[in-house]
Amino acid sequence: MAVNKIATCAAGIGALIAAPAFAADIAVKAPPPPPGPVYSWTGWYVGGNIGGGWGNRDVTAVTPNDPGAGSFLTDAPPPAPPSFNVGGVVGGVQVGYNWRFHPNWLLGFETDFDGSGMKGSNTTPNTLNNPGLYFADEHITWFGTARGRLGWLPSQNLLIYGTGGFAYGEIEHSGNWNWAIPGGIGNFGTSINGFSFNCGNEFGGANPCFAGSSRGTETGWTAGGGFEWAFSPNWSVKGEYLFISLANKSLTETAQAICVGCGGVTPASFNVSFSRLDFNMVRVGLNYQFH
Repeated sequence: MAVNKIATCAAGIGALIAAPAFAADIAVKAPPPPPGPVYSWTGWYVGGNIGGGWGNRDVTAVTPNDPGAGSFLTDAPPPAPPSFNVGGVVGGVQVGYNWRFHPNWLLGFETDFDGSGMKGSNTTPNTLNNPGLYFADEHITWFGTARGRLGWLPSQNLLIYGTGGFAYGEIEHSGNWNWAIPGGIGNFGTSINGFSFNCGNEFGGANPCFAGSSRGTETGWTAGGGFEWAFSPNWSVKGEYLFISLANKSLTETAQAICVGCGGVTPASFNVSFSRLDFNMVRVGLNYQFH
């Protein structure tokens, strides 16, 4: 009996001695890693962008400014109004401000200014009465926008937004009207109420009867949307689509030669109206946010 008690006590003492060594052998669980960098979204940012734009244009009306031009248009009626596509590369800079007013929502403002290579042209033949060609072209040299933004944050670093506001841009137009008589040589002249001009291909080629060009800044509106991904505490990339609509433009084309001896010296002219300039734009951008 005494032997059993002694054995039991010895076993208990051995267990107490072995417990610390056993505990030391158990692997201690490592602490979780610190959270990654957080993009705050609230604050000012600047960046750059590049992309492309495309649209379609029409010449919608031709209106004589005087009887001389009216006589010409009666004798050589306008061809079907030319339509043409415009397109090209765009790129520039943007600056804006975001305010994150809710864990999943933000309001913002952005303005941008882009240079543009968007342009297009078309030549339309006229086969009624007297044959000829009408040429029209357009070049959007630069444009800009000032827009509000409303964004939703499905995750900490991803923003999906809608945007809209004011748009403006510089547009160049040019056009000319050739009137050509088969056979190489011929003139068209008119003298009504003191208006007179020459029009023909007296040198064996189709010379411009009327020509003109213009450059001006037009205004309008824009709307679109996009997404933005923050990949570091200060940097983000974005993809964006915008539809831009600018006011239409009228181009004055003037007779290129006065008809000597026809009785008048004032050049005749007419106006050509271009349709409203609507175009689409897709671009990508890189932003740096200040904290």
